Amino acid sequence: MAECDQVVQTLKKQLKVRGVNYQDVASALSLSEGSVKRLFANGGSLSLDRLSAVCQLIDMDMGELFKLSSDSSHQITELTWQQEEELVADKALLLVTVCITNGYRFDQILEQYNLPETVLIQKMAHLDRLNLIELQPDNRVKLKISPSFSWVAGGPIQQFFQQQVISAFFQSRFAGEEEKLVMSTGLMSLSTNYKFQQRIQRLVSEFYDSCNQDTDLTMQERHGTSMVVAMRRWTFPLFEEYE
Repeated sequence: MAECDQVVQTLKKQLKVRGVNYQDVASALSLSEGSVKRLFANGGSLSLDRLSAVCQLIDMDMGELFKLSSDSSHQITELTWQQEEELVADKALLLVTVCITNGYRFDQILEQYNLPETVLIQKMAHLDRLNLIELQPDNRVKLKISPSFSWVAGGPIQQFFQQQVISAFFQSRFAGEEEKLVMSTGLMSLSTNYKFQQRIQRLVSEFYDSCNQDTDLTMQERHGTSMVVAMRRWTFPLFEEYE
């Protein structure tokens, strides 16, 4: 039963990521919204057929769902709002978090940033208490975050990013060989929108997989690289007077 509950919790997380609500699921399963809520409250009563139908709704293979569920049973998928506030409130801690989640080793952080060794150890111990990492002998680090890990939607990290990072990130003409900016607009149904959100999530996974493939290269051969991908229902405010 515990495994069933874990699968359902993982599925609920994936629904949230894609903006799919219980009403959408109810429509896909030909059930009332209340019935869907009861199914999700009691994971053992969700049949494989219905589970498959919900996976199809969000364009996800059941095998992928089970793998995410297995991963998340041992790894964290999200911090609490308060934990994210801790990261944002401490610039050095946030820097170490970004480095560690991007695959930096202890010595590489010391080499690249002006952080005393004692301070770096303190920050890594803090991340260990937050359960983001397991701090091992000789200051080695084992990440404990799930492949489906994400920051709290609208939470402190995302707010910090929007307030502090976006303006600096877009101070470029994006004309260099190592950079690219594309914006697309069009008319799209909600169901197609959800499918594209799933593809965006896969693109993010491919980004991190590609970073992991380069871990054997030296730090001189690798460069800090950021990708911003966003999607929402939106039209140009410039044209509102003509609508």
